[in-house]
Amino acid sequence: MSNTTQPHHTKTLVLHTEHTGLTVSSLDEALDFWCGVMGFELVSRKDLGTGPLVENIVGVPGADLQIATVLAPGGHKIELLEYRAPADRTVYRPRSCDVGSAHLTFSVSDIEEMIARVEAANWQRLGLTQVLPTGTRAAYVRGPEGHTMEFMQFPVAKAASAN
Repeated sequence: MSNTTQPHHTKTLVLHTEHTGLTVSSLDEALDFWCGVMGFELVSRKDLGTGPLVENIVGVPGADLQIATVLAPGGHKIELLEYRAPADRTVYRPRSCDVGSAHLTFSVSDIEEMIARVEAANWQRLGLTQVLPTGTRAAYVRGPEGHTMEFMQFPVAKAASAN
């Protein structure tokens, strides 16, 4: 049995997180959500088309895609990918417990207002907002295409609230 706390290599190869990629059915609709509802900034939009370069990067024969990158407050980039081909692509809607499921977590200033915004854009709250022992409020939401996000509202520091 391996010890997961000990590094297997001494050289660190990962420099930083570059972006998180999400596959969407419509780039235009996704940009409306991420820029309009979430308040992110559109950084770039490109038509990558098809061919061996694209197919070999994504590992999908016949892939034809366009991408857009949006920038979150705080600097994290989300890459949105719309595949126009192949024709047999499907929508993946995992539950939070399903292996392969992933979620993005965003710190927010008002969790209930953020949830109301995304619910108005057809995202669904997955349960009641919970208060963690630290005072942090947390909730999951899932979009119509299966993407899951967690919102966390951290408590305001007592020193800051005293001013």
